[in-house]
This record gives sequence, structure tokens and C-alpha cells, in this order.
Amino acid sequence: MCHEKNYSTVTNCLDRCSCYGTMMEQTPVRVVRASEPILVDGKMDEAAWFKSKPAKDFWLYFPTDSTRAEMQTEVYMVFDDRNLYVAAKCHAVGKDYTVPTLRRDYRAGNSDNVSLVFDPFNDRINAFLFGMTPTGVNREALISGGGQDTEDFASSWDNKWFGEAGIHDGYWVAEFAIPFKTLRYNEGEKFWRFNCYRFDTQSNETSSWMRIPQNQIVMNLAFMGEMIWEEAPPKPGTNVAIIPYTIADYNKDFEAKKDGDFSGNLGGDAKIAVTSGMNLDLTINPDFSQVEVDEQLTNLTRFELFLPERRQFFQENSDLFGRFGAPSINPFFSRRVGIAFDTILQQNVQNPIYYGARLSGKLNNDWRLGLLNMQTASNERNGLPSYNYSVAAVQRRLFARSNIGAIFVNKQTFEEVPEDSEFTPYNRVVGLDYNLASSDNSWTGKAFYHRAITPEAGNQKFAYSTALFHQKRNYEFGAVHEQIGENFDAEVGFVPRTGVRRLNSFALLNNYPTKGKVIQHGPFVDAEVFLKNDQGRTDHAFMVGWFASFNDFSELEGGIINEYTRLFEEFNPTRADTLLNNIKLLQPGDYTYTYLAGEYASDRRKDFSFSLSPTIGQFFNGWRYGLSGSVIRNFPPFISVQLQYDINRVQLPKGFDSASLFLIGPRLDVTFSKALFLSTFLQYNNQIDNFNVNARLQWRFQPVSDFFLVYTDNYFASDLRTKSRAIVVKITYWLNM
Repeated sequence: MCHEKNYSTVTNCLDRCSCYGTMMEQTPVRVVRASEPILVDGKMDEAAWFKSKPAKDFWLYFPTDSTRAEMQTEVYMVFDDRNLYVAAKCHAVGKDYTVPTLRRDYRAGNSDNVSLVFDPFNDRINAFLFGMTPTGVNREALISGGGQDTEDFASSWDNKWFGEAGIHDGYWVAEFAIPFKTLRYNEGEKFWRFNCYRFDTQSNETSSWMRIPQNQIVMNLAFMGEMIWEEAPPKPGTNVAIIPYTIADYNKDFEAKKDGDFSGNLGGDAKIAVTSGMNLDLTINPDFSQVEVDEQLTNLTRFELFLPERRQFFQENSDLFGRFGAPSINPFFSRRVGIAFDTILQQNVQNPIYYGARLSGKLNNDWRLGLLNMQTASNERNGLPSYNYSVAAVQRRLFARSNIGAIFVNKQTFEEVPEDSEFTPYNRVVGLDYNLASSDNSWTGKAFYHRAITPEAGNQKFAYSTALFHQKRNYEFGAVHEQIGENFDAEVGFVPRTGVRRLNSFALLNNYPTKGKVIQHGPFVDAEVFLKNDQGRTDHAFMVGWFASFNDFSELEGGIINEYTRLFEEFNPTRADTLLNNIKLLQPGDYTYTYLAGEYASDRRKDFSFSLSPTIGQFFNGWRYGLSGSVIRNFPPFISVQLQYDINRVQLPKGFDSASLFLIGPRLDVTFSKALFLSTFLQYNNQIDNFNVNARLQWRFQPVSDFFLVYTDNYFASDLRTKSRAIVVKITYWLNM
């Protein structure tokens, strides 16, 4: 056991012994019953607050993790029969706080804010997060998968709670009132896990109550402290929320040369707490027109690109359904439900859903269960029949933070499908996954086996993988082996390619200078190889590079990549078919090419920030010159102007299809108040010959109750002829029963 007491020697101690978890221990935060009503006003002037034992003595996470934070934070908790109340007192050197926007669900890394993380089931795998800025802007999210990477953070989750902040001399206060009906927990349980982290721009500090190694992500649930209730939190009582909506819209398809259509609709959702840990979500005739449009991407590969799920209905416990398999072998991808590909617009469009039901959550501390059923409408335009989607998933916690799970996915139509149709009458996948995560997150990994059940005859309907990663303070390494059968057809999943074996390994070194502007840097290597049965290697990508993080939050990374691709059929690497005019395509064969790539991101806390990612070098039998990134100018806290760009010049030999590809997306965000927002998003993409305009006005007139006005236009990028136009007015209201 380590007995180092001097904080300045902590770094050396970490290198010498394995007591990191012991040194991270903190006195548990005590949650006491409020002796008087709590007014959530950011003042913290009720005596009841100071009867609890706060979480205090925060540790630095950035720019170093070896000392206590200079600007400390204290977190107090009390409760009554309806709410958990939390007050965070955040000491500061002044009042020059950075709050670039008043929009809810702000990005934490570019502003002053404090975040609370609750793990009521003590599994250190799933948690609730609530956050606030000094100006009282709120955010909430769900953390899943142990919080090991940004994909585990679901900020699209929305629920009812209340918060307000106040700025005082030498500190600011964030007060939270979180209804027990918003949380999921075991009745009678007096012990929860908890952590809190804070971004302080004035002192250039990121700190956390439980000490988190700098090589781990700050929201990692492996590093959680104890939260002990004076008495078990009360039963939330009847917990039913009805969320009806009404909508009116105008749509016009200019390509069809028809008059525009006016229509209206009604529908709604319901959230029913079956137990304190299990929730039933219901939806009838849902409409997701208010969801922000997808961010378009330039695609120079032969395969489909992944786009994240943004729809609220799929958010809670989304990992229980959608994190089986691997990123490129996912048996259930919720975007396959209710989203169809429009062959005319060449982009994803909504496909109506008649109804949906989803039961999900915790049966107890060790077991999770998820059941989903949805029925979609047919799409005559694309010949898509009406399908029913069903998913059943179960997960059992093992050891400290590992788990084993099983999933069954069924897509089935009850209509007769013609034999020559591209659609099938049914598609099913069954799978078994084991997820490894050690107590201190130094070892993580995964192993799974999935099998598809389809009408087509044939073998090789399987997919399996093993992966193991090791992460310590000064180094990381890992290896992955995946095998995807030729006939593994997961129609409701995300599987860009089949019939291949993938081998991937990587390693990196972490160095932590004690002086200068660089706080972390090191070399890394990454190797990826694809093999095809009886045909050997079909692809590889070898990269050697260097990364660096600076004390002003900026980051730099660069390297040299060697790629090999074996084409089995003709391919146009620009994918811009509209640019073709009897142009010769790349022929089947072997292509080896080497190029340089880098990325730099400036301090995003500044009013002006930018990022850029240059690429230059060989590309198949030619050259590619690329530059992507963003430019952001904030006029806090009301206006933000952004420009996303991805510009590529693909220069191939004479006779092939050379092209200049432009994807430019300016965006204007105006936050008139903490309840009224305007977003205008433009995307010019000549690769798919589309120019999209999307403007969305949102007024949150009550908690989780909104008025939306959405305007969308699509044009041909080549000549700006109008493709389609839509105007939507939608009102939703959250009603507790």
C-alpha cells in the first residue's frame, strides 16, 4: 500500500505502485432530508444545505492530474419526498466566465460549467448526467458503456428537471432540483455512486471530485465516489408522462411537378415507470421532423458511412439495444427504423412509423432487459413494404464492470413480397456478447458471436470478434480480430462490408512534460489489415504518427499513412456520378498509395476558434489534396457563427474521373434566451449534387414542452434548381399524470 502524502510526489508514486485506486478515495458525500423548503434560485441561502456532508477537495484533471485544484468546488445534497436537490459552490478568481451560448445541451469543453454524474445502480456502466453554466444554462445526458469514449455520451436524452445559477463575489452557485421520477434507481437502496467534474476557464483548470487519470476520459465511470443517503430515497409514486404533439406541414416535390400538399397530424409518446428501474416508452404515429438534419459527409470510400441517432424515442438505454457487436458489425442500428433512402433526393428521409413500444432498464443491480417493437409504413416511392421490427436484449453484470449480453433482432413484413423484389420477407440476427472492463479501466475488451437467419440459402451467415485493450498512464496498446461471413446479412444493423477478416492493432506512448506549453504528447502506430477467404489480403492501412495536447486546450496530431486496396470491380473514387461523362473508372486490380494527414484544433473556449485537417499524397493511381475542418466565431452568449468545410481535389490520370469536391456547411445559431433558439444550417455538397437549407426555431415554453417552426429546402448543387421544400409547425407538451 502506498503511503505518499505530499501531493507533489503523486506522479512518482503512480509510477512506482499500483495503489492509484486507493489514493483516489474521498470521504462519501452525505445526502440528508431537507429541514425546510428549498428554493432553486442559485443563492444557496437555506440552512438545510449545510447539514449535509459535501463532496469537496477536488482533484485536478487538466492541465495535470497530480495535485488538488486551485479553485475548489463543494457539492451539497439534500432531498424531500419529490426531489433530489444539489448545490455546487464553485470558487473562482473572478467573474469573467466563458458562456458562449444560452442553448440547452451546450458543449462542456468550451465553457465554464459543472456536471453531476449519478450511478444509482452502482454498476459503473450506466449513469445520469446533469450540468449547468454560471448563467444557468442546463444540460442533461445519459452515459453508457462505462463512459469510455464520446460515443457513450447521449446528449439527445431529454427529461424534466429544474436548475438555476447565481454569480457571487469569488464564486458561483448552481442549484439543481431533480425529480425522483426523472431518475431510475432501486427502491430501498441507500448507496449510490457519484462524481462531479468542472471546467474553469479563468484558472485554466478542469477538476473532478474523484481523481481521474489524465489518460482517461473525464466522464469515465470507473472513477466514482460514494453517495450515502440518510434514509433511502422515497418511492417516486405513480410515474406516467403523456407527451402529445400536433403538427401542420406543407410539402412540395418540384421534381414531380405537382402542387404542394398541406397536411396535419396528431400523435404522441408516453413514458410509464413500470418499476423504479424499468421504463415503458410508447409512441403512436411519431414525427421527428423537428430533429436536426444530418451532418453530411464527403465519402471517398466504397462503403456506407455511419450517422448517429438523434431521435429522442431511441435514446434512453440505447446502449442496451445498439452497442452489441462492433462499430462495423452492429446487429441493431436504430436509424434503420423509420428512415428510408430516397432514390430521387439521394439522401435519407423519414419513413412513417405507425407505433412503437420499448420496455427497458434495470431489473436489479445486475440484470438489464430491453424489448422493442415498432411498425413502419410502406414507401411506394421506393417500393418498400411495411415492416415490423422487434428486438429483445438482456444483459448480466459480471465482476466489477464487465457484462455478458444476448440479443435477438427480427425484421419482418406481413405483406407478400415479389420474388424479383430487392426486399426480403424477413431478416433475423441472434448474438451473444461479452464486454470486459476492469475495475480501474486498465483492461477493456470484447468478444461476440452473431448469426443471421435469412430466407436465402448458403453458409457463412456468422460474424464474430475478439478484442483486448490495455491502458496505463504512460502507454496504451490493443488488438482486434474480426471475421464477417460472406452471407452475414443484418438488414437492421450497420455492416458496411461482409466476407472479410479484419486484423487491427495499435500502440501509443504518453509523455507528460513538467514544463512548457505541452502537457501530453507521444508517438503512436496503427495497423489494419483486411483478408478475404481464399484470396488473401484485400486492404491494409499502416499509420505512424505523433500527437500533442497543449495547456490552452489546443491539440495537434499528424502522421504518414500507407494504404493498399484491391478492387474487385470498377470503382469511381470520387463517387460523384453526376460528374461522369463516359469517363473511365478505376479497373479491378491492386493499388498502393501513401499520403500525409494531420489535424489541429485551437482553444475552443475562445470567441474565435478553428480546426483544420489537411491531407496530401497519393490516392489510388493519382493524387488527393484535401482540407477539412471548422471555423467558429462566437458573440456570447447570443450568437454563434460556424463554418464546416471539407474540400478535396482528386487528381487522377487523364481519361479517369478527376474532380473537385466541395462540402461547405455554414451555420448560424441565435439564442434569444434560455428558452428561445434559432438555428439555420446550410449544406452545399456537390458530391451528391445537393444544397440543403434547414432553419429551426424552437421555443421551450414549459420544461420538455416545445413549439417548433422548421423550414427545409433542397436544391441541385449544380444549377440550384429546387428539388423539394417543406415547412413544419409542431407543438409538443409534457403532461405528468
